[in-house]
Amino acid sequence: MSTTASLIATDIDYERHGFQTGTLRLPWSHDRSAYGHIPIPLAVLNAGDGPTVLLTGGNHGDEYEGPVALMKLMQRMPSLSIRGRIIVIPGLNFPAFVNGSRTSPIDGGNLNRLFPGSRHGKPTEMIAHYVETELLPRADVVIDLHAGGASFEHAPTLLASPPSGDAARRARYLDLVRAFGAPYTMIMDLLGEDRTFAAAAERHDTLFLCGEFGGHAGCDAANLAIVESGLQRVLHRLDVLHDAAHDAPPRTRYLRVEGTQHYVYAPHAGVFEPAFALNDEVRSGQLAGRLFDPQEPWRAPRDIAFRGDGRVMCARTFARVEAGDCIALLAAEAPLD
Repeated sequence: MSTTASLIATDIDYERHGFQTGTLRLPWSHDRSAYGHIPIPLAVLNAGDGPTVLLTGGNHGDEYEGPVALMKLMQRMPSLSIRGRIIVIPGLNFPAFVNGSRTSPIDGGNLNRLFPGSRHGKPTEMIAHYVETELLPRADVVIDLHAGGASFEHAPTLLASPPSGDAARRARYLDLVRAFGAPYTMIMDLLGEDRTFAAAAERHDTLFLCGEFGGHAGCDAANLAIVESGLQRVLHRLDVLHDAAHDAPPRTRYLRVEGTQHYVYAPHAGVFEPAFALNDEVRSGQLAGRLFDPQEPWRAPRDIAFRGDGRVMCARTFARVEAGDCIALLAAEAPLD
């Protein structure tokens, strides 16, 4: 066996035609289970010729609109008439998903900051390695579904990374963005972060769509509907799904995160009182909120201002902050096409 092959095993045969359910067996030897593994559920529907679409949720374990939409899709898959292949994993970082936490309770791993992972790493690194070495080489298109989790509320937004260089490939990508029809489509700036699923997909030249649809570690009905209808329209646009009617996509609004000026951070620990709401249009210098010091409650709070113009796309839900916590994320209008 190659020393680069993943140690995660599965009984799923990705090449077999038809519908299969099963698990990825993530090796996990610990005090109470010397030869154990963590089963990560997945389903595959393969109809032969056509594109392979990988659909994932639960990259962070406290984000639910994506996993719920994908579990509902899995239950419909045996009756679907498709072209190509659909691979669905509702809880990619399964230990975090069943724990309801952003990161894994086993190793503290944030899956979306661990790509390309490691064959011999901790469990979350092994999941990233399996995606990098086994799933991405099979996929033509990946849709990874997120929300703000417990600490954020996020406006329903598709995060886009249009390919550069190849005009036809870029046009195809933007066609999928329009087909999804999210209320907002945002070009994200992660300030140089290159350990994400999106970065891994780019390494494999795979078309990658990601989205943020809600927060508070809840499952919002309106955001869930956006996810479900968006997935269906993209599968139709790819000519993968044939057997169901779909509505014309709503028009999306394009925005861009423009560096550090669009991030608001807590300068020190305290309790934050916001002076804004999600979706507000704000200006540079405008008051973002006040930061109170519970150790010296008699002192006036520290005013925190926005450093750029834009729309508030993401807002912190926890009032308690530590130094360096992100309080808000802005984005400015920026047409893509």
